[in-house]
Amino acid sequence: MSDLSRIVKAYDVRGTVPDQWDERAAEALGVAFGQVLRAFGEPGDAVVIGHDMRASGPGLAAAFAAGVAAEGRSVIELGLASTDMLYYASGILGLPGAMFTASHNPARYNGIKMCLSGARPVGQDSGLAEIRDRAQALLDSGAARLRADAPTERRDLRPQYAAHLRTLVDLAGIRPLKVVVDAGNGMGGWTVPSVLGDAVLPALPLEIVPLYFELDGTFPNHEANPLDPANLVDLQRAVREHDADLGLAFDGDADRCFVVDERGEAVSPSAITALVAVRELARHPGSTVIHNPITSRAVPEIIAEHGGKPVVARVGHSFIKAEMARTNAVFGGEHSAHYYFRDFWFADTGMLAAMHTLAALGEQGLPLSELTSKYERYVASGEINSTVADQAAKVAEVRAAYPQATAEELDGLTLSFPDGAWFNLRASNTEPLLRLNVEAPTEERMISLRDEVLDRVRR
Repeated sequence: MSDLSRIVKAYDVRGTVPDQWDERAAEALGVAFGQVLRAFGEPGDAVVIGHDMRASGPGLAAAFAAGVAAEGRSVIELGLASTDMLYYASGILGLPGAMFTASHNPARYNGIKMCLSGARPVGQDSGLAEIRDRAQALLDSGAARLRADAPTERRDLRPQYAAHLRTLVDLAGIRPLKVVVDAGNGMGGWTVPSVLGDAVLPALPLEIVPLYFELDGTFPNHEANPLDPANLVDLQRAVREHDADLGLAFDGDADRCFVVDERGEAVSPSAITALVAVRELARHPGSTVIHNPITSRAVPEIIAEHGGKPVVARVGHSFIKAEMARTNAVFGGEHSAHYYFRDFWFADTGMLAAMHTLAALGEQGLPLSELTSKYERYVASGEINSTVADQAAKVAEVRAAYPQATAEELDGLTLSFPDGAWFNLRASNTEPLLRLNVEAPTEERMISLRDEVLDRVRR
């Protein structure tokens, strides 16, 4: 029997298949999703469903669809899709949706990202906890039984998705660029040829050098997790070997995009956040831009310098999207390379962030390293994970060690020091880890503070 409390996280479902969840649990979750949609008064009589390239995806999606159908809603089946394509479908069709993916997790995992109509997020505080409890009750009672396949309408929205993104960023007039793209055997290999290539739309002035575009949920080359520097090595080498202008790396469901400059050096997601924010503020002066507490302090500084209103929100897509909707923000960025756009139903799309980066580079003559240098003002550690038995006690211990620091607790513990250095220590929403991020005006100060805090965390 599945214990859904183990797999229903802060803003999605994520667990190993079939030991933590299986098609019976997926069906129960589909029934519960249909019930919550009715309770929320969601419009329409259908749900749009997609899945990534993992072998367990089609079966889980079909079982979920059967549960949704049992609650009186029809199903629009996208088949293979990236997460941002699912959000596009939810937005353009005005329907709730469910994307079956475990993003960057290893092959044995799968999960569900659910949304209401218009790609509005479903998180713990916006329906996910109720879905979990209703589904668990069905499983515990034995009422959940696999039914016949749900009646579905199959739609291929990839051409429309690609065309929509092309209307948001004009790449036709940029200078020619050579771009290495590492899809990590994930859904970027499905969407990049349509959006940046010439698979369905006229060719752009881009020479795409593909790495690992073959869809393979076993990830035979490396994990589809560009946040881990080890998974960027192939891209960095290829950028240098091909004398490319930049490299792009997508995670498994292609909702995140990481950038490598012409030297093969990683560009921080904070710098990309600032770059895209400046572009969006030029189009929409005075707008609000959302960032989380772990992005570089350069991000709010640059937003304010360009006439925008920086607003901080908790880490996680359901929190960022909710704050974007509340403030009508034009853009939002996270340290994890999630980028959110008002023009895309406040949802996150790695592809649109990549297109903004290509446009910014191609509209002028500087190499990417020089273009992005003005957005990188401080030295950051990157995210460092530590397995800790009692996370709350350890955070309290670290807080007590720095009585002179200014503390904020919007998302974990952020301690700021008079010299401009700061660190954030927070518990993972999905794993038994403490995550540490450190930033300082100099590399020496960053390393010193990083090592000091890590010693206390791991002691």
